[in-house]
Amino acid sequence: MDKMENQTSEDSSNVSPKQPQDQLHDQRVYLVPYSWWKEADDPTSSNAKDGVLYSASVASYGGPMRLINNIFCSDLAFNLRREDDASLQNGENGKTESPGRGYALVPADSWLEALKWHSDSKSALKDGKNSPTREDDMSDVYPLQLRLSVSRENNSLGVKISKKDNSLECFKRACRIFSTETEQWCIWDFSGKTTLYLSNDKNKILKDSPRQSEQDMLLELQVYGLSDPIKTKGARNEDTVQSSNGTSVMMNGTNGDIGLKLAGSDSSAILGSSGEAGTLGLTGLQNLGNTCFMNSALQCLAHTPKIVDYFLGDYMREINHDNPLGMNGEIASAFGDLLKKLWAPGASPVAPRTFKLKLAHFAPQFSGYNQHDSQELLAFLLDGLHEDLNRVKCKPYVEVKDEDDRPDEEVADEYWGNHLARNDSIIVDVCQGQYRSKLVCPDCRKVSVTFDPFMYLSLPLPSTSTRTMTLTVVKSDGSSPPSSHTITVPKNGKLEDLTQALSIACSLGVDEAFLVAEIYNNRLIRLLEEPSDSLSLIRDGDRLVAYRLPKDYEKKSLVVFMHQQKDRQNICGNFTSSWKAFGLPLLSHREVVNGSDICGLYHKLLNPYLVPNQDSIDDSERKAAELSEVTEDTSTSKLSGSTDTTETGELETQSETGFQFYLTDDKGTIRGSEILLNEPVKSTALSGRTSLLVCWPEKEIEQYNMQLFNSLPEVCKSGFFTKRPQESISLYRCLEAFLKEEPLGPEDMWYCPICKKHCQASKKLDLWRLPEILVIHLKRFSYSRFLKNKLETFVDFPVRDLDLSEYITFKDGEPSYRYVLYAISNHFGSMGGGHYTAFVHQGGNLWYDFDDSHVSAINEDKIKTSAAYLLFYRRVDSTEG
Repeated sequence: MDKMENQTSEDSSNVSPKQPQDQLHDQRVYLVPYSWWKEADDPTSSNAKDGVLYSASVASYGGPMRLINNIFCSDLAFNLRREDDASLQNGENGKTESPGRGYALVPADSWLEALKWHSDSKSALKDGKNSPTREDDMSDVYPLQLRLSVSRENNSLGVKISKKDNSLECFKRACRIFSTETEQWCIWDFSGKTTLYLSNDKNKILKDSPRQSEQDMLLELQVYGLSDPIKTKGARNEDTVQSSNGTSVMMNGTNGDIGLKLAGSDSSAILGSSGEAGTLGLTGLQNLGNTCFMNSALQCLAHTPKIVDYFLGDYMREINHDNPLGMNGEIASAFGDLLKKLWAPGASPVAPRTFKLKLAHFAPQFSGYNQHDSQELLAFLLDGLHEDLNRVKCKPYVEVKDEDDRPDEEVADEYWGNHLARNDSIIVDVCQGQYRSKLVCPDCRKVSVTFDPFMYLSLPLPSTSTRTMTLTVVKSDGSSPPSSHTITVPKNGKLEDLTQALSIACSLGVDEAFLVAEIYNNRLIRLLEEPSDSLSLIRDGDRLVAYRLPKDYEKKSLVVFMHQQKDRQNICGNFTSSWKAFGLPLLSHREVVNGSDICGLYHKLLNPYLVPNQDSIDDSERKAAELSEVTEDTSTSKLSGSTDTTETGELETQSETGFQFYLTDDKGTIRGSEILLNEPVKSTALSGRTSLLVCWPEKEIEQYNMQLFNSLPEVCKSGFFTKRPQESISLYRCLEAFLKEEPLGPEDMWYCPICKKHCQASKKLDLWRLPEILVIHLKRFSYSRFLKNKLETFVDFPVRDLDLSEYITFKDGEPSYRYVLYAISNHFGSMGGGHYTAFVHQGGNLWYDFDDSHVSAINEDKIKTSAAYLLFYRRVDSTEG
């Protein structure tokens, strides 16, 4: 999805006196798959109108420019031409149809509603019909820069995507999405604003820009959800992309005054009118460009009891300007000013620019306009507000004493007193609690107990569910054809769980072992050899092969064969051919000395794929026998030092096989020196692995079962029109997982004062003191070296009665351990993109959806979704409700 954020306002005639012009800066347009949008679109809404159709065509280069572009530039260039034929724009009954591969340009409010619709597991029923939803519509976001030029014709836009403007990875993705040579595709504009680029006024602006080269305009976009499930059926998950909540339009690399103003529909038709913002506290925050993460967290804090009262009062007298850990009161002042604007009577949506500038100044990680984590923003803000408002002007030195077998109550009070001696603010009063941390040495059983404050609880999302994975098993001796096995492993298991389950399924011998490899584009791209690696690193769209090898295979060199065949293509009536990878990589453990060894080994591995007819079998056996003899003769001659070789026989054998062997790199991307039968192998392999590229002649392809040779299923093949059952767990179970005793990780070893060494101690957390405002962070996002992932688990959390009395270790006489929910920070989408919103309770049964500048009422039974990320609870007295 291309998301193009407007940097200019609408025509001045459309701006009411009460609506500041800068409030229109947040208008955006999104480019989405036509079918994705139509699936969620409400035909009765104002957006269900006929769009303007643009067809894509390859940009033409005349004369020598065409040759220069093809050789040196190879940019992706195409034209968008407006189709004036009404028959193309309207189908039966006036409904829009999308020939070929279609996309839609839709306003921001339409996209947000469609994103919510696709993300909601309960939205399979829409308008009384079953509507299929997809779980993989939301993936990583990546930036893409386009150069737009207006042609002299008033109905055409030139688009160029260059490697000069984009990273290589982004350029390759764009080529896969915007290729105009493979099939017809078109764009429907439902925003009705693309004609602004074709108007004479826009052309004049472009021409008058003195720094503009060739009248181009450089646009920085975010690309979202352009995976077509039918067209990219075999593509990897990374080919699907997703947008975050805003981008900037750039001219010559800097923000300019020329914007893409492509959103103009009435957002109140879908998301509710923002006119309700006149009620106290129901004021939206404008999105400044990917700042929905900040807006969501701010709205939750802006409706937190006591914090609101505090900042609407005389908080300035408590600002600590001398705290070296603070920010000279600037964060507290900016936050206080923002809250006063949000709670002003009759307020319009507020643009939090001043607060954003202060935030970027003191926390550079939040500078710019990239998407960030609302929990990370909240953690920084709470800590910053505390330090700016710390009532302790001079922090005393506090020495931590050993517990010395004293009662936990006494030690805990001492820790808490020491903490309050250095930290005293409204944030400590309202938001901070205390937990007990107990470490036990596994050797000497030494126990260490500490009591630490917390500002929020980060709860894991446990899962006892399993995961089914399909792998292809291949024997390394060529004794049998490959076979597919589907196994069941723990969802959060490790590689050793996979190999163990696969060993049982395949009846693996005691003298055998598995070597698991990931295959992509018919090439072996990596080996999975670390037993402790998490299975979460393996995606459902990956293709894995488990090679059955002798247990001592590491003692010998591994030989990997990857294959190529000629691929003929018809381009403009001219047939061209190129070498293309195909088939299943073959692997064996054998020392190879010369080309005859390689050729004989390769034929042996190919035996299971021969077409089952007698002539082929006899011919294969004859070739294998001859190659075996040649190999033995060559090896004997080499070992004895004799130079008397059967050179004629070797050449005949090579001619008969027709295969050509080349050295290559570990991923089979280059073609090195050719290997001849009568020459030794000059391998440059590392770690005892020799990678070879085999070029197949056409006559050999006919003799083998190509269907079997190319069969390589995905780890988990899920249908496009089927929705996976959503996993559901309770919030109490998340809390129990947080408090469960578990060993420390290898990177968090504890130094035992008795054993005098670092050890993997067991750790147990217990809740000791609970704060008045309890913030619960659901750990949906996980990061690793290879993968970013988001858990879409539905957490069933209490709304009116969160009872923690059974989970508190020390009953300190608090009036109640019951909590009521008053705010939620939601994240719709997946890693690197999506959209943040907030649900806020306003008394009684009234809940409101704060979606940036749009505020609308929402039913209480709609606030529980799989998008819930941060939960805000306040403690209630036993006398309440």
